[in-house]
Amino acid sequence: MRLRSLQIILLIAATAAAVTFSAVRWWPATDETPAAASAFTPAFALADSEGRIRSTAEFRGKFLLVFFGFTSCPDVCPTTLSEVAQVMDDLESATGSVQPIFISIDPERDRRLGLADYTKAFHPAILGLAGSEEETKSAAASFKIFYGRENDAAAPDGYSMAHSPGLFLIGPDGEWLRQFTYGTPAADILSDLQSRL
Repeated sequence: MRLRSLQIILLIAATAAAVTFSAVRWWPATDETPAAASAFTPAFALADSEGRIRSTAEFRGKFLLVFFGFTSCPDVCPTTLSEVAQVMDDLESATGSVQPIFISIDPERDRRLGLADYTKAFHPAILGLAGSEEETKSAAASFKIFYGRENDAAAPDGYSMAHSPGLFLIGPDGEWLRQFTYGTPAADILSDLQSRL
């Protein structure tokens, strides 16, 4: 009888543990929570088109919209940069409070192709940065994003780049605030920014 009671208690405890684990594992995490926001402080130190090193510290006091991509990107990058351009246009007098940044994950080729011309074609406020391979890896790691080269005979130079497609919002204090998923409309990004300005 005592063994039977112990088995029941253990079964109940195991079930409770499984339920708790599932709740924690699958509970929808929001990127707006204080815990998420304090999880990491991304950083970069990368060259602009004139060779000047630009770092996160330089932009303290401004919101940053940061996107990692490459100039030969056929769809995700131009779509996202078009949304960012629309946001910058719609911010009107508040544009000085937001700095959009495009970080190249294909720096050698993008410098050759003209990164500054590429970003300015979308909006003059978008700053294009392209560092060394090590600097790029360091920046990507700090933002917790993935990128990698993929062979593609149909792409320019025979390769393309796979990468995380999120647009990151960094606060004036340098803290990560949230990630906008690919395809987030400019109106939604604008609304979020305006609520913080």
